[in-house]
Amino acid sequence: MNRYEIRWARLDPVQGSEIGKIRPVVIVSLDSLNERLDTVTVCPLTSRLHPHWRCRLAIECEGKATEIAVDHIRGVSKSRIGPLLEKLSEKDAKSLRRLITELYGEPRVRKAES
Repeated sequence: MNRYEIRWARLDPVQGSEIGKIRPVVIVSLDSLNERLDTVTVCPLTSRLHPHWRCRLAIECEGKATEIAVDHIRGVSKSRIGPLLEKLSEKDAKSLRRLITELYGEPRVRKAES
């Protein structure tokens, strides 16, 4: 299991508004962690498109329009992860890194003007 692979995953059981069922996910955890831990960090893919949501990244997976739901990032057991579908393009991987940083990174602090 490697970073930026898109694989099938069993996300049930869920609670509340979590994304569930068997669906594609993209692995976003670092390969060094993926090698050592029994879990991986993933973002689920969804075909329910919300083009104006800044927390989603539009991509194509297996020829279909889909979005990476970065707002539903989560750690899951490797036992939930199934077969490989494909791998993100370098362009999509870069966009995903940028979006994760925007959503979960430290906010930029503006320096006071002199």
